[in-house]
This record gives sequence, structure tokens and C-alpha cells, in this order.
Amino acid sequence: MPRLFVALDLPDALAGAFADLREDAPDAPGLSYTDPGDAHVTVKFLGDTPEDDVDEAVDALERAVDAADAGPFPVEVAGLGAFPDEEYIRVVWVGIDEGAEELVRLHEAVERETVALGFDPEEHEFTPHVTLARMSDARGKEDVRRFLRETDPELGRFEASELRLKASELDRDGPTYRTVARFPL
Repeated sequence: MPRLFVALDLPDALAGAFADLREDAPDAPGLSYTDPGDAHVTVKFLGDTPEDDVDEAVDALERAVDAADAGPFPVEVAGLGAFPDEEYIRVVWVGIDEGAEELVRLHEAVERETVALGFDPEEHEFTPHVTLARMSDARGKEDVRRFLRETDPELGRFEASELRLKASELDRDGPTYRTVARFPL
């Protein structure tokens, strides 16, 4: 049963800037960093999905992309933040400046179509972002908070031209992703 999510992948051209930001980030206990080649904006997490339901999900995503009518659009990847907040850090993220409105519109359309199929609705407001790191240990929190306050990265710009339905396979070395379907914008 594949573990699925809908994503906007960062282009290879931004992987170097993402890797440079990782190098500048603290080496704090419990902080695990995203591989620059896997960096993406998760538009919707679908979770474990029976093989029999994958085709229906693909059809729903095609409808959602058509309904959102976002077309190709520019995206600027810049700024830092943390979820749920800087007091209790679980995720350190890089923000989306330009292109955030289009990503919200795509998320809302994807949410409508996938919830109608029986996928779980989102529990939190959608904030377009790229996960830089996940934090499982609070011992390095002060180093991470200082990094968040003192760093204001601008990773670059690109044109978003497609969403992807991706499958994630987890093993002890971290996630491995494969593209299941592509949806031109």
C-alpha cells in the first residue's frame, strides 16, 4: 500500500542553495535534515492508500488542477520558520514568498477533491513551505531558535509547471520518493 502525497518539487537548480542553507544550519541534537534532492512543497498528504484507490486519486487530482486554474506561475523560496512555533519546534522550514497564493488555491482544490474521495481533511491551515529539518529532541532548541532569528535566506526563484503525486517509502536511512503521476499546470 503506497504512502502518497501531492507535491511541488523544487528544481535541481535550487538544490545547491538548499544544500548551502543546510551547511549554515546548526548541528543540533535530534535535528534531521531534508536531502536537497528531495526538497518539495507538500500540497496535500494523502497517507497509506490502497492500490485500488490510486487511479481514483489521480483522476481527482486532474480535476483539482483544472479547477484551480493556476497555470504555470513563479515561485520564490525564501525566509525561515518553525512548526508549530519557535517555542516547541518540530519542523524547521523555508518559506514560499511569491507563488504562495497559487499554492493555496491548488491546495484548496486538491483538498476538496481528495476529501470527497474519503481522504482525511487537513487538521491545520495550509502554509506553503519546504521542510528543511525535523526536530525530535529539544536539547538543541536554542541553537535552532538563534538560527531562525539570525538567518533570512533567499534560495531563489523558479516557475512551477506541474504538481506530482508521489509515493514515499520509509526505511532506516529515511524516505525514498518516486513519482506516481504528473499534473501539468
